[in-house]
Amino acid sequence: MDGMQDLDPVPKPTLVYPFEGPPARGKALEVAPGVHWIRMPLPYALDHINLWALDDGEGWAIVDTGVRNEETVAVWREQFANSPDQRPLTRVFVTHMHPDHVGMAGWLTRKFGVRLWMTRLEYLTCRVMVSDTGREAPDDAIEFFHRAGWSANAIETYRARFGNFGKHIHALPDSYRRLRDGEELRIGANTWRVVVGSGHSPEHACLYCPDLKVLISGDQILPRISSNVSVHPTEPDADPMSNWLASLTKLKRELPDDVLVLPAHNECFRGLHLRIDALARGQEKALTRLRRSLAEPKRVVDVFGALFARPISEADVPLLGMATGEAVACLNHLIYRGEATRSVDADGVAWYRFVAD
Repeated sequence: MDGMQDLDPVPKPTLVYPFEGPPARGKALEVAPGVHWIRMPLPYALDHINLWALDDGEGWAIVDTGVRNEETVAVWREQFANSPDQRPLTRVFVTHMHPDHVGMAGWLTRKFGVRLWMTRLEYLTCRVMVSDTGREAPDDAIEFFHRAGWSANAIETYRARFGNFGKHIHALPDSYRRLRDGEELRIGANTWRVVVGSGHSPEHACLYCPDLKVLISGDQILPRISSNVSVHPTEPDADPMSNWLASLTKLKRELPDDVLVLPAHNECFRGLHLRIDALARGQEKALTRLRRSLAEPKRVVDVFGALFARPISEADVPLLGMATGEAVACLNHLIYRGEATRSVDADGVAWYRFVAD
């Protein structure tokens, strides 16, 4: 899931896009020796996800899988039919737990009888969220959105939609192979290092190959959009923005600038450090606008105009949910830094205000 568009975007750094365009449906494009780019459709405003096939000797290791739906199944079958060597999958890597990345993992691992590789927090958190399918919306979630300033109509729509997360994910395997930060993996002729970040998701795994100078960045670094960094009802006082900013610093420190970045969305690019710097600057500009807007007390829904370029309508509850989660992440971050306070009124609605030095 991508982040919200910045209201006052930082000028895009001069990134280099070495390929003319993505591969055609059902085809693969080699972007480095033994590394192939696959693109799958998504039924969202962001209409695609990039997947990666790594030559693994006897077959292909896949990184990310697409969302669970009939169209994705059809494209996977086209992909297998068009494969020139007809080698099977050897294993399935998933960068993180969002449905466009993990949705088809259960289908692929069962089809080929192979292991799922994920970090522990991503696998376990995904299992927990899938278990919400068929449940009624919990009181804690209703309280979270009421406190943010949602209307009764928006909350009613949320109740009706609750539990949809699991419908976009094939049942996960009951066991998996854990990925650990810093671990080195032999995939075919190359060694790949796991580099974990967080903020967008609990324990997001990137894969870096020093010999090929290639980074599979998942949603942690995207060239044209920012990743959504949200607080969720399950941990309403969390500060994922601190984790996100710390992860940007870590990635810049641990990864060289001259890698070819293979992101989950948009196009492959070069210019990793420029992009990391631009993301950090963009987030700081958003926080500066937020501080100014809190000169007078505001609810969560009142600060959308300071953070996002597009209008946020309560009629679009999925978008409203993303905006709310990201706004709370920014507000919580200011609270943890001692720059804002939160009070709850007699109606159970939270009001935020900037704390001057």
